[in-house]
This record gives sequence, structure tokens and C-alpha cells, in this order.
Amino acid sequence: MSTVLANPAEMIAHGAPRVIHNDAELEAYTDALFQLTAIDNPSSSEAEAIELLTLLVERYERERYPIPVADPTEVVRFLIEQQHLTQRDLIPQIGSESAVSMFLAGQRKLTLAQVRKLSTRFKLPADVFIGK
Repeated sequence: MSTVLANPAEMIAHGAPRVIHNDAELEAYTDALFQLTAIDNPSSSEAEAIELLTLLVERYERERYPIPVADPTEVVRFLIEQQHLTQRDLIPQIGSESAVSMFLAGQRKLTLAQVRKLSTRFKLPADVFIGK
């Protein structure tokens, strides 16, 4: 075993970062992460601490507060509303006004080509438009 990890239990006992178990620990780790990321030129050990804390925070949040997969129709409706678009504005991505209407009414799914075009237009990952 590496001398760096000769006694991991002792490292943790002395305050080394450990797995987050509750929201109080999440808050403490998030505060520490914000302080570290505010440093202009972090040292290599500070950069490693940022990476480690980020992994621990992301793991806890993913398990404790999972983000549900959004329905592609709802995503497109949201984007239309937020960007003050009309259904006609999506004709280049979806194909025709009736195709846009059918999709928004839940009567039609998007094709792979339409997903790609929407992904490009809105600069979002394609899986946002695929759903479950």
C-alpha cells in the first residue's frame, strides 16, 4: 500500500474529507468548495481538494436530490415560452407547422434528425429531447 494511504482511518480521524451523510455536512463541504474556487491561482493541493470536494458533493446530491427526467414535450414548451417563440419558429427543426403541433400535443415523437436539430438550436444535450 502507498505511504500516502498508509492509514486512511487515521487520515479521516484527523479531518480528511469523507463521504457526505447529511445536509449539514453538504453545507460545510459546499462552503469549503466555494472558498477554494474563489482562489485565483489554486495550488496543486487546492486543485485536488476542489476535485475531491466536487466529487463528494455531486455524489451526495445525485443520491439525495435526483433530478427527474423531463418530458421532451414539456422541455420544448418551456423553451418556447422562455425564448418568446412561436410554433412556427420550430418548423426548421421539426419540419412543418402540423408536425410541431402534433409533437406539442403529445401525438408524435421526435425523430433522431429532429432531436439533433433541436439540440443544436437550443445548445442542449440531445438526451433532453429524447426523454425516457
